[in-house]
Amino acid sequence: MKQEIAVIGLGKFGYYFAKTLAELGFPVIGIDSHASKVQQAKDVLTKVYRADANKIEALEQLGLRHMSYVLVSVGDSIAASTMISMYLKELEVEQVWVKAVSPDHQRLLYKLGVDTVIIPEQLAAVQLASKVAIPGFLQYAAFDTELSFQELTVDKWAGKTLRELNLPHKKNVMVISIRRKEDDRGGVLPDAEYILEKGDKLIVMRKTNDIEEIKS
Repeated sequence: MKQEIAVIGLGKFGYYFAKTLAELGFPVIGIDSHASKVQQAKDVLTKVYRADANKIEALEQLGLRHMSYVLVSVGDSIAASTMISMYLKELEVEQVWVKAVSPDHQRLLYKLGVDTVIIPEQLAAVQLASKVAIPGFLQYAAFDTELSFQELTVDKWAGKTLRELNLPHKKNVMVISIRRKEDDRGGVLPDAEYILEKGDKLIVMRKTNDIEEIKS
């Protein structure tokens, strides 16, 4: 059974985050102090509560103590998101994720012990710029933004194996998936002896700041 996730603040970011998880089959608890936002989410999420999350007693009554995952997305209120985050860590929530409004807000939250801090506008802008700068750029690695994923289409490498190419040593990239040119359904785990064919798609992981073009 998938773990239950709570989302505090059902504005645009919080609502779509919660809705996406619910569509993926996760049980999601939504919490907001505005009746209209609670009404919007009631038929989408597993449970929705109208409550003031600025009080630790309310968070505890809602069953958030020792919860595994909670996202805090309470608009532009730095004070509110900071207080709620502090309370969640006091309640020993395993993973507290928070939407921040600025780099200073982000630093403050990390000092409180928040596990993941997101600045949506900044992330979207950097992702878009990276798609321009790095051909085939897909996204950053969730665990480390200094690493990113890129899709390469095999041309010059056709007829060679991954062992022969020795990409980690020669190009400083790691192949994590191969999709054969005739298969649109998904990738396969890389085999060092697989002979690449022209048109094969490779998903590789590389350092984000290494924008040297790879001629594959």
